[in-house]
Amino acid sequence: MTMDGGDRRGVNMEQTVNDLVQESKLLEAYYNDIVAKESVLHRLYEESHSSFEAIRGLSSESETLSLVPLGIGVYVKSVIYPIEKVLVNIGAGVVVEKKKDDAVNFIEQRIKEFELATKQLSTQKQQISHRMMEIQNTVNAYVGQMRSHDESPHSHSH
Repeated sequence: MTMDGGDRRGVNMEQTVNDLVQESKLLEAYYNDIVAKESVLHRLYEESHSSFEAIRGLSSESETLSLVPLGIGVYVKSVIYPIEKVLVNIGAGVVVEKKKDDAVNFIEQRIKEFELATKQLSTQKQQISHRMMEIQNTVNAYVGQMRSHDESPHSHSH
């Protein structure tokens, strides 16, 4: 028993649809991963802005009254003495002492890195969304063709 051209085309379409559905599932997982990364970046961005504003508000000449977080929303009042240097975690658990202005510049650089990374993730999300839409349209077209192919022999019989 051999398949005619229409049957082979139907099998090929079905395989193509299955392949596209699999690609769509992978893209959806990748999209969700990007959304999670965006969330982390947003938190780091906000934290960087808070640090930036806080360090700029510290005086080099006089004491500053502050609240120091101890964790889980618990704070203690504290006095921060005039500062010239701060300790900065530069990554991998390495903490270095930096002049206040250098620390401000470091934070500004990190903020720019977070902004760039956010833009890149947004572009990736847009590309994935576009591809997922293309896949959906292609699958819909193939399904429509398969339905009309399945119905065509019945419509010609009288």
